[in-house]
Amino acid sequence: MFLRKIFHILVNPNFAVMTTDSSLLHSKLKEFFGFDSFKADQERIIKHLTSGNNAFVLMPTGGGKSLCYQLPALVMEGTAIVISPLIALMKNQVDAIRGFVAGNDGIAHFLNSSLNKAQLAEVRKDLMSGETKLLYVAPESLTKAENIAMLKEIDISFYAVDEAHCISEWGHDFRPEYRRIRAIIEDIGYAPIIALTATATPKVQSDILKNLGIMDATVFKSSFNRPNLYYEVRDKSDPKKDIIKFIRQNPGKSGIIYCLSRKKVEELAELLNINGIKAAPYHAGLDAKTRAENQDAFLMEEIDVIVATIAFGMGIDKPDVRFVIHYDIPKSIEGYYQETGRAGRDGQEGQCITFYSYKDIQKLEKFMQGKPIAEQEIGKQLLMETVAYAESNSCRRKLLLNYFGEEYTEDNCGACDNCLHPKKQFDGREEMAMVIDLVESLPERFKMEHLSNILAGEVNSIIKSYNHDRLELFGAGKEHGVRFWNAVIHQGMILKFLHKDIESYGLITVTDEGRRFAESPWQLMLTEDREFSDGEDDDDDVPGAGAVRGGGGGDEQLLSMLKDLRKDVARKRKLQPWVIFSDPSLEDMSIMYPMSIEELKNCQGVGEGKARKFGKEFIELISKYVEDNEVVRPDDFVVKSIVNKSANKVYIIQSVDRKLPLEDIASAKGLEMEELLDEIEAIVFSGTKLNLDYYITQTLDEDVVDEIYEFFHEEAESDSLADAMEELGSDYDEVEVRLVRIKFLCEVAN
Repeated sequence: MFLRKIFHILVNPNFAVMTTDSSLLHSKLKEFFGFDSFKADQERIIKHLTSGNNAFVLMPTGGGKSLCYQLPALVMEGTAIVISPLIALMKNQVDAIRGFVAGNDGIAHFLNSSLNKAQLAEVRKDLMSGETKLLYVAPESLTKAENIAMLKEIDISFYAVDEAHCISEWGHDFRPEYRRIRAIIEDIGYAPIIALTATATPKVQSDILKNLGIMDATVFKSSFNRPNLYYEVRDKSDPKKDIIKFIRQNPGKSGIIYCLSRKKVEELAELLNINGIKAAPYHAGLDAKTRAENQDAFLMEEIDVIVATIAFGMGIDKPDVRFVIHYDIPKSIEGYYQETGRAGRDGQEGQCITFYSYKDIQKLEKFMQGKPIAEQEIGKQLLMETVAYAESNSCRRKLLLNYFGEEYTEDNCGACDNCLHPKKQFDGREEMAMVIDLVESLPERFKMEHLSNILAGEVNSIIKSYNHDRLELFGAGKEHGVRFWNAVIHQGMILKFLHKDIESYGLITVTDEGRRFAESPWQLMLTEDREFSDGEDDDDDVPGAGAVRGGGGGDEQLLSMLKDLRKDVARKRKLQPWVIFSDPSLEDMSIMYPMSIEELKNCQGVGEGKARKFGKEFIELISKYVEDNEVVRPDDFVVKSIVNKSANKVYIIQSVDRKLPLEDIASAKGLEMEELLDEIEAIVFSGTKLNLDYYITQTLDEDVVDEIYEFFHEEAESDSLADAMEELGSDYDEVEVRLVRIKFLCEVAN
């Protein structure tokens, strides 16, 4: 490597190495950036780079990575090439540099697909004149022959590869075009390379160094600990109400809410606005102008909250983000760390709230279907790490830092939900010894889930294929479930008793420390993992779709009276009670005390139709109860609902009236059949009747329709799809059940 470097220096007269003393660096730091001193390793990194050496910088979000290449670029001869995937943010970064060097717009440029011919010509002119010190390049633009030819003509000071985790398949944001960077650099001409990332596991670090060909690079690793951040995972039972309540309790504070789907981003942003919270959506489906406007509104504090997919936030320099909320569980710990890291970059408070339910995991696993097997395996391993984090009762800071190869020695961080509200512990020396014994006794290596299944006595096809149901330890811990054993194994990894080999998709081995423990076990205090509800089926917002409403907190006396009234109404109308109002609807009534039809519609699962059809008696009961008991209603926490949740609502209603096949309706709106049914169910639950008989008659057997309809009319205790599928059995397809459920609700409940 050293000889190759010398060769390139000799044959490339454009390459220049300089050594910068501390006094000059400090004066330039003050001149350009207004800072009196460097943070952490910044000065060491800059000196190392300006001396002509390769560097690998691991620094958490807000640690000052950008300055590690911006300042060297300004003081070194030539132009620094900054390779970044953040096309949407390049202009912001260029504008920032131009702000540091007043009166010289040519000092920094970006090169990406957004430029027209005139703008490209200006970039070329400033590059050739030597005026440009920083050129931000998208990896896609770097591959173009005309750009490579242009860069060969200029004096390059160094290459900066930002968001370097994009190189690795094991990173949270893998970009295949990043794999070509080294070959392109060699084609353009040698200069030192600095790779920078805010998140990288040991595996990802290795991938970056190998792929960029900088195994000789000095690694500068800052602590990943962000002591000013508070971490919490909440049960996803009623996330919208929880979010609105949280934001109202933190008025005027800036925050980011992350959602998995574009649809959810749009809906949640709208919901926040109608509840008096200034919010805007941000996702890749919006046009560039709208995205830029919403981002600027957030940066300029015209709005308080941005609701976004992961398309938002990378490189955003807003130091006073006070909270980051994950409406859906992230796909990886790295992604989670990067996104939560956007809170509290100024060192002040930052709250990181994550909502979690088992349904989120099912959705994410579904997204992986159809991808190559290797990619699915990687995705599943990363997801399981996130699940372990969410369900754990251990210190969240310790879990996070352990994931990135950093040890956190404090017993209580004082800034996560598990440390502030510690759960009951137990002496787990026997259980840990049992796990170690099992791993050591097996001739092959297996993943955590397989080991847990053995100890819990769970039989499946893989267990049978290896004859592991005949092992002495099979079912040895059957008094505990699989989740319990997952927790023990995960804590064994944190304690360095067990090692998960990421290269082989998560196979578990025993360490020397683990063997030492097994020989002479000592007291080991462990915690069981948390139990979570299924959560709302929140993508379609259909009340009762198998959800288990957690919480309570309502007026128990009123709730009991409402249930009695529901029985009476159901008896008179010869319907089952759940058809009138679901339990979550009654719970909301016992919390919000609605005293008008309009207020009643704000309760979960109560649309216009149900409110008008069944609401009068319930409102009368609640009004009398409020008066008799002098109840002070919690107006502050009444959540206003979105009147028309579906942007496709009118089109779907009109198309059904025209008796168009559902497949054609779905195709016209770019929806899968499942997504169309989600939309239809949302419409029906809002109280609108839809007559799907024309489609049901053509596609479903009459006996099937009758049997499912009879089930909902006579047997079903709720409108839960999950319960219906379980009761009806495998003879019925989910689409069939959903269609008939829609028919039943339209005819009976609306």
